Amino acid sequence: MQVANLSRFISLRPLRRLSFSVAAAAMDGDGSCSLVLCGKSSVENDTAKRLKNENVIKLPDDTKVSLFLASETKNLVRGDNDDSFNLSVFMNSLSTARFGRFLIWSPRLSSTHDVVSHNFSELPVGSVCVSDIQFKGRGRTKNVWESPKGCLMYSFTVEMEDGRIVPLIQYVVSLAVTEAVKDVCDKKGLPYIDVKIKWPNDLYLNNLKIGGILCTSTYRSSKFHVSVGVGLNVDNDQPTTCLNAVLKDISPAPNLLKREEIIAAFFHKFEKFFDLFIDQGFKSLEELYYRTWLHSGQRVIVEDKIEDQVVQNVVTIQGLTSSGYLLAIGDDYQMYELHPDGNSFDFFKGLVRRKI
Repeated sequence: MQVANLSRFISLRPLRRLSFSVAAAAMDGDGSCSLVLCGKSSVENDTAKRLKNENVIKLPDDTKVSLFLASETKNLVRGDNDDSFNLSVFMNSLSTARFGRFLIWSPRLSSTHDVVSHNFSELPVGSVCVSDIQFKGRGRTKNVWESPKGCLMYSFTVEMEDGRIVPLIQYVVSLAVTEAVKDVCDKKGLPYIDVKIKWPNDLYLNNLKIGGILCTSTYRSSKFHVSVGVGLNVDNDQPTTCLNAVLKDISPAPNLLKREEIIAAFFHKFEKFFDLFIDQGFKSLEELYYRTWLHSGQRVIVEDKIEDQVVQNVVTIQGLTSSGYLLAIGDDYQMYELHPDGNSFDFFKGLVRRKI
């Protein structure tokens, strides 16, 4: 059984290939991709060695995959200004028990989501894939997005047993991203950046989209295998804006945000939130979520079909229902659950309501 939650990634400008040395370029020729395997401890590093030796990691479309251990990346001669994802900075910043401890990095990759979803059973739960450049990123309704350097792009694995709460995982992820950004800013003495959540899975800053979440799942052996993808504009100010561009406008501090610090902080927050979510339900996170999203008290137009005619009505958003849709109240004080119409790219156009 396939379960897919609608979502969108960031639409970004055309790609530039990384300026790697000849040795590095050989790793990443056309029709192939290179994956570097890295672990937080000896346990994860042993997993990396096994996966490389067995050569079991595959990609769709018969893409040729070359596997490398982190210790072998020293063979890649990079310039002083190289801005590739720094594995050491990430691992040294990470403080989790499960999530993010096994990492797959690629300088250029079709889709991080394809790596984790296609190899879910081969990877430890909580594994993450990060790419500096992504040229077939997956988004809502099979849209393809191109993502350049400076954007933090990663996908990771989660295992769940209760299918009723699987659709809510995207809200936990969104909240962990916003809290991670605040946490890194606090630790670095940087000004507060108020990243907001636009339901169901977009991230906004100063009324501009800077990120998005994608969650897909499959059901196997009585468990849901959930692949979670995150895209966040950290140091790429096109096509909208990014975290560091906003920071530069409000602070002269040269010590800006790094992708490695944000993703490490994300997994720290997500691990805590996920445990609360599984043990106590989303109610344990609702108050913080509502403080972070854009929609409390928002009035939106919904559509009702009456005698083959579409009638538009205005309702006021109150929160979320137990199934993860929008809870709203009409001018008649009737409570409604709001669903996207399934056709519009904007979730707030043509919402369909159901009485509850």
